[in-house]
This record gives sequence, structure tokens and C-alpha cells, in this order.
Amino acid sequence: MIEELAELVGAGGVAVLEGAGMSTGSGIPDYRGPNGSLQRHTPMTYREFTGSAENRRRYWGRSHVGWEHFRRAQPNDAHRAVAALERAGLVTGVITQNVDGLDLAAGTREVVELHGNLDRVVCLHCGEVTDRAVLADRLTAANPGFTARVEEFQALNPDGDADLTDAQLEGFTTVPCRRCGQDALKADVVFFGETVPGDRVERSFELVDGARSLLVLGSSLAVMSGYRFVLHAAKHDRPVALVTAGPTRGDQKASVRLDAPLQDVLPDLLRRLGL
Repeated sequence: MIEELAELVGAGGVAVLEGAGMSTGSGIPDYRGPNGSLQRHTPMTYREFTGSAENRRRYWGRSHVGWEHFRRAQPNDAHRAVAALERAGLVTGVITQNVDGLDLAAGTREVVELHGNLDRVVCLHCGEVTDRAVLADRLTAANPGFTARVEEFQALNPDGDADLTDAQLEGFTTVPCRRCGQDALKADVVFFGETVPGDRVERSFELVDGARSLLVLGSSLAVMSGYRFVLHAAKHDRPVALVTAGPTRGDQKASVRLDAPLQDVLPDLLRRLGL
């Protein structure tokens, strides 16, 4: 199957759809893999976040601790391989469901961050967008000794927060928007139950429509947010290649299917293509 994958990618015109499996090699867990975070952690929904100041406090306390570890993650061989395929003119664009920014850090230029990026913060009241590092400094100043008190946590999650107990979160306080003063700051990412912005969806469909094939990397395709692009490609006779460890929702739509770690497959693919 690796030979078939090399033939498909070598023909060029490849749009890439990425899931959390792309970033596990960078120390960021996935949701649904063998050790996925959904087995121990339920992400906060958009309704929960907007409906309760206490929920926002809990979210920001967990996210503030997780951010310090999340932002130190570096691109891995899978990210670098996709960037190399783009430089070689074989990949025309990347649709990523990840919020870690590692594709851009690896040098990929055409990236649609379908679910946003944890590097940004948006105010739901006035719309101001600010740098996450600025908010991190404000939260640190508002909670002296908090991260020092939280000496360890059970795990980091794909959405960037840390598993903390209520006791560890005791006393943590949020900060308001600097522009409007409202308690309405949110990481600029799509929460569970929130709608993906239409312009990102439109651009993603454009990438698939303009491609010869769709290559899915590290996604179980369990949510329609990503799976719809597989359905769209198959409907319009674009071959679909799937490289993901474990079963996926799109296996029956794939003309090429590799059940294997990306860290093994993609470097091998580059060698076969002479890159």
C-alpha cells in the first residue's frame, strides 16, 4: 500500500486533511486513539463555556496550566514531511483539525486551521482578538503562585488544557477583556458544539475541489467537521488515501488505506519520492 500511496502522491495535486494523530509525535495526545483523552476527559462544550462564569473560570485555570506545556511543542517528522511535499509542489494545501499551529511552524504555507488556533484569544462581547501569550501574562499576574502550586497534573489534552482537580483550581481567577471589560474571553478555537466559521469551510471545499486527490492523515473522521470533506471528495471522484493508526469512519471510502503510525509512513513516503 505504501507503493500505491507514493504513486498517488507523486502525481501531485494532493489536498491534505489532518487530525490529532499528526501531533502525537510532538507530545500532544489525540482524542480517540488507544490512549486518547476522551477515555478520561470530556471537553467543555460551547454551551457550557458561555453559560456559566464558573465554567469559564475552570476552563481558563486548566488551560492556563496546559498552555505552558502546549506552546513548547515542536513540529515532528509528520509535519515536516507535509511541508516538504508542499515545497515539492505535490501538496496544494492542508486542512487541519488541530489547533496547535505546528503545520505553520514546520513551514507549510497553505493551511486552513479549521478549528482555529490556541495562539489567539477572542472576546465574545466586543470581538477583539489578542495574542494568547499576552493573556497568559495577565493570568499569571492575577494568580501569583498558581502555576507553582499546581506542581503536576494527570495529563495534557488535545484542546490545550490540563487535567486538574477542583482543589488544584481553588482560588484561580479570570481576567476581563481589556477593551470592553467583560468576562467574555475565549480561546479562538472551535469548541465542541460550536459551528466552524463558514469562510474556513468554504476554503476547505475549494482545496478539495481543486485537488486531484485527498490524503487524510491521523484522523479517525469521527466528527462530521472533517468527514464531510472525505464524502465530498468521494462524491466527485477524487481518490481518497487514509493513513491513520486504527479504524476510521472513512475506511470504506478510501482507495488507499494504511493502518500505521504517521511517523513511520511519511518519512518512508518521502524517500520513495526522492525528497
